[in-house]
Amino acid sequence: MADTMRSVREFIGDVQIELQKVTWPDWPQLKNSTYIILIFLVIVALLVFVMDFVLNNALELLRGILGG
Repeated sequence: MADTMRSVREFIGDVQIELQKVTWPDWPQLKNSTYIILIFLVIVALLVFVMDFVLNNALELLRGILGG
């Protein structure tokens, strides 16, 4: 039990040391990154929508041809 508690304390201490090394983004960098991510998400959503639409229509056409 004592070894476990010591390990937990060492881990928390290591985490605090590592967090002090982190360089956090400033506000303009954060806004820019957010805009880039939102644009990327919109592009991916549109791509998935187009793929779904095309595949759905292709399957419906195939079903019509094969009489399913």
